[in-house]
Amino acid sequence: MPRCGPRHTGLAAARDVELVQQFADIARQEYLAVGIRLALHPMADLSTEPRWGRANGTFGEDANLASEMIAAYIRGFQGEQLGAQSVACMTKHFPGAGPQKDGEDAHFPYGKEQVYPGAQFEYHLKPFEAAFRAGTAQIMPYYGMPVGLSFEKVGFGFNKDVITGLLREKYGFDGVVCTDWMLINPVKVMGRELIPAKAWGVEHLSVAGRIQKAIEAGVDQFGGEACPEVIVELVRSGRIREERIDQSIRRLLREKFRLGLFDNPYVDPDIAEQTVGNPEFRKVGELAQRKSIVLLKNEEGILPLRGELKIYVENINPETASRYGRVVNNLANADIAILRLNAPYEKRKGLLESYFHAGDLDFQGREKEHILDVISRVPTIVDIYLERPSVIPEIAEQSVALLANFGANDRAVLDVIFGKFVPQGKLPFELPASMEAVREQKEDVPYDSENPLFPFGHGLTY
Repeated sequence: MPRCGPRHTGLAAARDVELVQQFADIARQEYLAVGIRLALHPMADLSTEPRWGRANGTFGEDANLASEMIAAYIRGFQGEQLGAQSVACMTKHFPGAGPQKDGEDAHFPYGKEQVYPGAQFEYHLKPFEAAFRAGTAQIMPYYGMPVGLSFEKVGFGFNKDVITGLLREKYGFDGVVCTDWMLINPVKVMGRELIPAKAWGVEHLSVAGRIQKAIEAGVDQFGGEACPEVIVELVRSGRIREERIDQSIRRLLREKFRLGLFDNPYVDPDIAEQTVGNPEFRKVGELAQRKSIVLLKNEEGILPLRGELKIYVENINPETASRYGRVVNNLANADIAILRLNAPYEKRKGLLESYFHAGDLDFQGREKEHILDVISRVPTIVDIYLERPSVIPEIAEQSVALLANFGANDRAVLDVIFGKFVPQGKLPFELPASMEAVREQKEDVPYDSENPLFPFGHGLTY
């Protein structure tokens, strides 16, 4: 991805299909320059469950918007058809990883269930249908296992009903299917298991049994695994037919030939240096940041700020802020305060769990007290990075202006606050009014929390 662009939720917030395709095309050129020919994205999942920790990798919760974005994104990477100038896309996580039970992620045993209390399974397929029409080269199933559906209750990477029945037969997909990582073997260090294999529903099977079930389900390749000898033994013992392995090898080789990897697998270091992160590409990334910022509240039209103001800032580089006003360290001396916040989450222990921002969506304890204290003492503008939807009713009520970003630097945010760029972003998901409303909504249904603080698509301008 261009190093200065927003997350995918930000591209969805910008509501600019041409920008998404341009953004992906820039990433294609950078990948191509350094020899990367496969992108493990886009995520076609829908963030219908606000607590899910991977919302910022999606294009939001609306299937129609996500479908438009996904198609443009794949065209930017692959072109109209896969060729020597393409980067292949591995669209994930089929058949849609968004409806995680209670918002917990399927990387972990307590998050292995995907649930559909609103009977919206087919809704989550729509972005994948757009990906198929755009010609995505590869598909990655997720770890999760379906609950309450007619499919076998095993992880999607082992699920023949889903990979062969739905993906291969119903949709006619004949590209590469690659599993997500660590599906077969756990991560061990000095013989001690640190991270279990995500073999949900087939935990009882041996490594060989898991591999056999995944291959019989329709998988072509195993992500992050290094045990080819097991597959060889499965074939030699007759448990898997050699013709079945040949089928997957044909798919993998066909893609490599289409990408031209057997014609010219080399890159030019000089071209790579000139291409990656060049000024023109960075300009597009900076523009995308600004287009993605959403103005949620503007009390009495206080924004854009004008004049020589004394500003108090938190989580903003003071040197950058000094280009927009006179920075003061004492809140009592400030005309206005500008706070940049990160969406709250529950801190959890564990090697992998510490990287996933999950759990409740509201500020609590001293952090919340400090934010509200600042707001109570001086007119305050709040900008929040919505890694996930956040529950911020008090902040929204008491701040004089409220903005949301999805990956934006200080300059981009301050440009919007001070009127150097007119805000135009629209929320790619709703912001719930309370945690009670979050717990009452259905994991698979879009924008269904009761009386949301800000609805899907909300966004003001000047």
